[in-house]
Amino acid sequence: MMERILRGMAGFMVLVSLALAQVHSPKWLILTVFMGLNLLQSAFTNWCPMMPILRAMGIDKKVDSK
Repeated sequence: MMERILRGMAGFMVLVSLALAQVHSPKWLILTVFMGLNLLQSAFTNWCPMMPILRAMGIDKKVDSK
C-alpha cells in the first residue's frame, strides 16, 4: 500500500512541477530534479522522506486485500 501511494505522489508532483514550469516559471523544474534524485536514491536505499510521514498517518506496508 505504501509503495503505491509513494509512486502516485511522486508522479503527481512531477506532473505538477512540469505544469508550473510551463505556466509560471522554469525554476519549478528544480522540484522535478529533486523528485528524480529522490526516486533514484530510493531505488538503492528502499527509503524516502515521505515514508515516516505516511507511517505517522497510519499507512503501513501491509499488502492490499483484493
